Amino acid sequence: MMEDMDRPTFVFDGDCAFCSSCARFIERRIRPAAHVVAWQFADLDELGVTEDEAGAAVQWVTAGRAPTAGPVAIADMLRSVPGAAGRFLWRPLGALLGLRLVSASAWPVYRWVARNRHRMPGGTAACALPPNHPARAGR
Repeated sequence: MMEDMDRPTFVFDGDCAFCSSCARFIERRIRPAAHVVAWQFADLDELGVTEDEAGAAVQWVTAGRAPTAGPVAIADMLRSVPGAAGRFLWRPLGALLGLRLVSASAWPVYRWVARNRHRMPGGTAACALPPNHPARAGR
Protein backbone atom coordinates (compact mmCIF):
# COMPACT_ATOMS: atom_id res chain seq x y z
CA MET A 1 0.00 0.00 0.00
CA MET A 2 2.62 2.55 1.01
CA GLU A 3 5.52 3.11 -1.35
CA ASP A 4 7.54 5.12 1.18
CA MET A 5 7.20 4.06 4.81
CA ASP A 6 8.95 7.25 6.02
CA ARG A 7 6.30 9.48 4.45
CA PRO A 8 3.31 10.27 6.72
CA THR A 9 -0.20 9.13 5.79
CA PHE A 10 -3.43 11.12 6.02
CA VAL A 11 -6.37 8.70 6.25
CA PHE A 12 -9.96 9.71 5.42
CA ASP A 13 -13.34 8.04 4.80
CA GLY A 14 -13.47 7.12 1.12
CA ASP A 15 -17.15 6.13 1.33
CA CYS A 16 -18.13 9.73 1.96
CA ALA A 17 -18.37 12.09 -1.03
CA PHE A 18 -17.75 15.15 1.18
CA CYS A 19 -14.65 13.55 2.73
CA SER A 20 -13.41 12.47 -0.70
CA SER A 21 -13.92 16.02 -2.01
CA CYS A 22 -11.92 17.36 0.93
CA ALA A 23 -9.17 14.79 0.28
CA ARG A 24 -8.97 15.85 -3.39
CA PHE A 25 -8.69 19.49 -2.26
CA ILE A 26 -5.90 18.51 0.13
CA GLU A 27 -4.02 16.67 -2.63
CA ARG A 28 -4.48 19.35 -5.31
CA ARG A 29 -4.32 22.61 -3.36
CA ILE A 30 -2.63 21.99 -0.01
CA ARG A 31 -0.17 19.31 -1.20
CA PRO A 32 1.11 17.90 2.09
CA ALA A 33 4.26 15.81 2.22
CA ALA A 34 2.10 12.74 2.85
CA HIS A 35 0.10 9.95 1.31
CA VAL A 36 -3.61 10.84 1.27
CA VAL A 37 -5.56 7.58 1.31
CA ALA A 38 -9.08 6.36 2.01
CA TRP A 39 -9.08 4.06 5.01
CA GLN A 40 -10.97 1.48 2.96
CA PHE A 41 -7.86 1.10 0.76
CA ALA A 42 -5.25 1.45 3.50
CA ASP A 43 -3.48 -1.29 5.41
CA LEU A 44 -4.84 -0.18 8.77
CA ASP A 45 -2.85 -2.81 10.69
CA GLU A 46 0.35 -1.47 9.13
CA LEU A 47 -0.69 2.07 10.03
CA GLY A 48 -1.63 1.14 13.60
CA VAL A 49 -5.20 2.43 13.21
CA THR A 50 -8.39 0.47 13.85
CA GLU A 51 -11.43 0.53 11.58
CA ASP A 52 -13.43 2.25 14.33
CA GLU A 53 -10.75 4.95 14.71
CA ALA A 54 -10.55 5.51 10.95
CA GLY A 55 -14.33 5.60 10.67
CA ALA A 56 -14.68 8.09 13.52
CA ALA A 57 -12.19 10.73 12.35
CA VAL A 58 -9.42 11.46 9.88
CA GLN A 59 -6.07 10.06 11.00
CA TRP A 60 -2.48 11.30 10.64
CA VAL A 61 0.08 8.52 10.84
CA THR A 62 3.80 9.20 11.12
CA ALA A 63 6.43 6.51 11.68
CA GLY A 64 7.51 6.29 15.30
CA ARG A 65 4.59 8.32 16.67
CA ALA A 66 1.09 7.47 17.81
CA PRO A 67 -1.54 8.37 15.20
CA THR A 68 -3.45 11.60 15.72
CA ALA A 69 -7.11 12.12 14.85
CA GLY A 70 -9.61 14.79 13.84
CA PRO A 71 -8.49 18.42 14.13
CA VAL A 72 -5.13 17.36 15.58
CA ALA A 73 -4.54 15.18 12.51
CA ILE A 74 -5.51 18.08 10.25
CA ALA A 75 -3.09 20.35 12.12
CA ASP A 76 -0.31 17.76 11.71
CA MET A 77 -1.09 17.41 8.00
CA LEU A 78 -1.01 21.20 7.50
CA ARG A 79 2.34 21.45 9.30
CA SER A 80 3.80 18.97 6.80
CA VAL A 81 3.23 21.17 3.73
CA PRO A 82 6.55 21.99 2.04
CA GLY A 83 7.55 25.06 0.06
CA ALA A 84 6.44 28.68 0.13
CA ALA A 85 2.72 27.87 0.38
CA GLY A 86 3.47 25.75 3.42
CA ARG A 87 5.76 28.30 5.02
CA PHE A 88 3.44 31.28 4.61
CA LEU A 89 -0.04 29.76 4.78
CA TRP A 90 -0.57 26.12 5.66
CA ARG A 91 2.10 25.53 8.32
CA PRO A 92 1.11 28.64 10.34
CA LEU A 93 -2.54 27.57 10.08
CA GLY A 94 -1.54 24.08 11.24
CA ALA A 95 0.46 25.54 14.13
CA LEU A 96 -2.57 27.57 15.21
CA LEU A 97 -4.92 24.59 14.93
CA GLY A 98 -2.37 22.50 16.83
CA LEU A 99 -2.54 24.71 19.90
CA ARG A 100 -4.16 22.73 22.68
CA LEU A 101 -6.94 25.24 23.36
CA VAL A 102 -7.71 25.67 19.65
CA SER A 103 -7.74 21.94 18.87
CA ALA A 104 -9.88 21.25 21.95
CA SER A 105 -12.33 23.88 20.72
CA ALA A 106 -12.19 22.44 17.20
CA TRP A 107 -13.34 18.95 18.27
CA PRO A 108 -17.02 19.92 18.71
CA VAL A 109 -16.96 21.62 15.31
CA TYR A 110 -15.28 18.56 13.77
CA ARG A 111 -17.93 16.25 15.26
CA TRP A 112 -20.73 18.55 14.07
CA VAL A 113 -19.31 18.49 10.52
CA ALA A 114 -18.96 14.68 10.71
CA ARG A 115 -22.60 14.32 11.78
CA ASN A 116 -23.77 16.70 9.05
CA ARG A 117 -21.37 15.79 6.24
CA HIS A 118 -24.25 14.64 4.04
CA ARG A 119 -25.42 18.29 4.07
CA MET A 120 -21.99 19.74 3.22
CA PRO A 121 -20.93 20.78 -0.30
CA GLY A 122 -20.13 17.61 -2.23
CA GLY A 123 -21.94 15.47 0.34
CA THR A 124 -24.68 13.03 -0.56
CA ALA A 125 -27.31 11.08 1.36
CA ALA A 126 -24.87 8.14 1.34
CA CYS A 127 -22.53 10.25 3.52
CA ALA A 128 -25.01 10.35 6.42
CA LEU A 129 -23.74 8.55 9.50
CA PRO A 130 -25.87 5.85 11.12
CA PRO A 131 -27.06 6.66 14.66
CA ASN A 132 -24.53 4.27 16.26
CA HIS A 133 -21.50 5.52 14.27
CA PRO A 134 -18.35 6.27 16.38
CA ALA A 135 -18.22 9.88 15.12
CA ARG A 136 -21.56 10.53 16.80
CA ALA A 137 -20.15 9.67 20.23
CA GLY A 138 -18.64 12.34 22.47
CA ARG A 139 -14.90 12.42 23.00
